[in-house]
Amino acid sequence: MNASIVRAAVLSILCSAARADLPAQAPAPSKDIRLHDPSSIVTDAGEAWLFSTGVGIRSYRSTDLTHWKPGPLVFNRPLPWLKDIAPSQKGHLWAPDIIKAGKTYLLYYSVSAFGKQTSAIALATSPTLDPAAPTYSWRDHGIVIRSNPGDPYNAIDPSVMLDGDRLWMAFGSFWNGIFIVELDPLTGKLKDPSSKPLAIAAAPEIEAPFLHKHRGFYYLFVNWGLCCRGADSTYEIRVGRSKSVTGPYLDREGNDLRQAGGTLVLASRGSFVGPGHASIFRDPDGRERLACHYYDPSRRGASFLATPHLHWSADGWPEVPTPRTP
Repeated sequence: MNASIVRAAVLSILCSAARADLPAQAPAPSKDIRLHDPSSIVTDAGEAWLFSTGVGIRSYRSTDLTHWKPGPLVFNRPLPWLKDIAPSQKGHLWAPDIIKAGKTYLLYYSVSAFGKQTSAIALATSPTLDPAAPTYSWRDHGIVIRSNPGDPYNAIDPSVMLDGDRLWMAFGSFWNGIFIVELDPLTGKLKDPSSKPLAIAAAPEIEAPFLHKHRGFYYLFVNWGLCCRGADSTYEIRVGRSKSVTGPYLDREGNDLRQAGGTLVLASRGSFVGPGHASIFRDPDGRERLACHYYDPSRRGASFLATPHLHWSADGWPEVPTPRTP
């Protein structure tokens, strides 16, 4: 059967399960910053930091989680090994994610060429994010995991999560979907290089996972649809949950995410188009928010940061009202 027909049927079934008891729109506190694929938000020395797709990996900093300003690039020149992964690579690195493990910040990033499976997720570390600190320095550690034609996965879009003393990474884009591996929190690399990644979600168009733990459940957020098409992007954010970090992840109706399950969290509405690359953080008031990018057709389809409030239903499912855009 044609993949688009299958996906349309799946969407029809799952959209009926989406909650409609939240306000249609709510304010998003972030001032406009143009970015794509925002990382998780972390703090250092009283400032919040996030990273995004761009040449050298872009960074942004904020003292109030509302007003953001550009920080330094992670890499000032292309890394020499990038062309070994993708010959067309010129230092445009994708979809970073960051976490602090012990006293070190671990920054994971994607190396690829658009639409190709010759990809890798690599690691850089720094003891601080403050560029004024004497110890500030990004050290590149190279490849964590890579993919080649014929592999079941595409090694891009990392999402890392500490669960006690164990470090996990979900990743993947299209092909056979989203996978998970365990990392060594001391090195940031694979805990067992001989262990095969486990499949945890699949759909005709799926990528950009995000792992989150809440009240005894592990939540897997994913994107369905297509990115990078400005106002024509079809991205939407969906979710499933599990009692185990390795799954199985089920949606609100009990459908397995490995079989195109996924409860709708956030979709296009008006000038808020194609929300993608979710992460969760707490604002200064202690309220949880979901960070993501979106495309604005009224501004030539450029992508911006949104940080709407995140609510949890009585039965433990995330719900996010559509942000109001400028």
